Formats: sequence, C-alpha cells, structure tokens
Amino acid sequence: MEVLFLGTGAGVPAKVRNVSSLALKMLNERGAVWLFDCGEATQHQILHTALKPRRVEKIFITHLHGDHIFGLPGFLGSRSFQGGELPLTVFGPAGIQKFIEVSLDVSKTRLQYDLDVIEIEEGIVFEDDRMLVEARKLDHGILSYGYRVCEKDKPGALLVEKLQADGVPQGPLYKEIKEGRPVLLEDGRRILPERYMGPPQKGKVIAILGDTRSCAAAVELARNADLLVHEATFSASSSQMAHDYFHSTTQQAAEIARKAGAKALCLTHISSRYTREETVLLKEEAEEIFTPVTVAHDFLELSL
Repeated sequence: MEVLFLGTGAGVPAKVRNVSSLALKMLNERGAVWLFDCGEATQHQILHTALKPRRVEKIFITHLHGDHIFGLPGFLGSRSFQGGELPLTVFGPAGIQKFIEVSLDVSKTRLQYDLDVIEIEEGIVFEDDRMLVEARKLDHGILSYGYRVCEKDKPGALLVEKLQADGVPQGPLYKEIKEGRPVLLEDGRRILPERYMGPPQKGKVIAILGDTRSCAAAVELARNADLLVHEATFSASSSQMAHDYFHSTTQQAAEIARKAGAKALCLTHISSRYTREETVLLKEEAEEIFTPVTVAHDFLELSL
C-alpha cells in the first residue's frame, strides 16, 4: 500500500498546498484506489499523478467542511466522462448524500456508473475478506470522523523446502496447499497445509483522521498503527488558537502518536501561514515528543 497526498493545506488553497485529499493506493492488493476527502481541485491534482479516476472504488469523507468536499461533485462527474464504469461507494457523515444529490441534480450531471452513498455512524463501516475500516467521532466544530484502515493478516509463505524434503511433488498440489486445502498424495499420505506454511504476515494499519482537537478517539484509531496521518494546522505556540478553532498543533498530534504507540506520524492540513522554511520547524516541534515524523506536502508518497 502507498499513501499519496493530493492536498495538504488547511481551509483554503494556497500556492504550495491544495486543500485536503489523500489517496490510498492498493493496486497490488486489490487493483484499486481509495480517496480520503476530496477538497476543491482534487481532480486537478490527480492530473499531475499516475492515478486513474476509474480506479477509485471508494471515497471516505471525514466531515462536511468545504475544504474537504467541494471537489467531490467535479470528481464524480469527471470519473464518468473519462470512462469510469465500475461502481463507486462514498462513505461520510450525515448530509453527504444530500450534498451529492443536489450538486449532481442542479448541474444535470448523469453518471455512467452505479454510485452508492453511505451515511456512516461510529463502528465498522466497511469490511471484506481483505480490509476492514472503522470510524470514530473526533472533536471538531461539526461532526468529524477519523478512519482506521486495517489490512487483514495474510497467509504465511509456503515452506517449499520442507515440502520437497517430505517428498511432496511440485506442481498444482503446492497451489492447493498454499490456499489452505489439505491434499492427498498417491502414496496415501494426507498433507495438512498448516505444517507447510510460515507464520501469517501481519496486515498494515493506517489511521487517517479528519480535523480534530486532541481526543481519546484519535488515540484509539491510531493504536499500534503503522502510520498515523494527523492534522497539524498550527504550530506548538498557537495551542489556544488551535483549541478555539477545533484543530491541533504539531505537538498535540505527536502526543496522540506517542500515546497510541503508532510506528510513524505524518502531519498534514498545514495552515498557509507557514512557509516552506517554517515547515522544518513544525517537524522539529513534533520530534520533541515523537519520532519518526514526516510533514506532508502535495504529491508526497509514502509506502507502508
């Protein structure tokens, strides 16, 4: 899995940072991309990447502030115009369905694919045989969710040398064993898969939070995560302003990562008041509490 930041600014677009959007690329795992938020001009940002809108199968909206959703109607329409035919699901807080319906209706936009809109509540909002997504309410001026995206554990590697040592002939039987099915050999032996598989490969976990003050839900979402993506709208010296506007500082985000036992922290939703040079100071502030820290910029890509 790779995380590609399409917009890392706060509130309004700036010259060096567009507003919020993040792509979780799972092309090897499921041949698909998930978007988290879709701020204004997200589709323009995608033009500067190798992403294909038709590959986006799910969009998770954290909250309904404009810098997180104003790019959604345009993206949905463009995905259709560009040949996207596979179904798409949008998850988000109450009100997201009305926003989409009104936007598409008044613009007379007709989609050539099935669109499913799910207004979520706390708990598991999506699960299949490979992935699980949990949502929790955060502490923001309006209803704002954070998401915990969990890749389910994968079977361990097939112990080929052990199979060969026990005289199991190579070929289709190895595939059966790797897929967890017992096989019967010509000599009458019954081969049980668990004896010939390495330990399960632990699935990756990423926590992607919407706008928020520090809160217990953020810690739970980030618990032991491989990566926590947390807003850091303000520097540490502006903690009162962050509180007043229902946002977080660099050090508050770092404290959440520390409490949660996350493996890495990436700061995003950076106010346009901070220059590129000051970004270095934002990183240093967070590193006083937690490491490693990355300050996201538009088009940054991180591998999990």
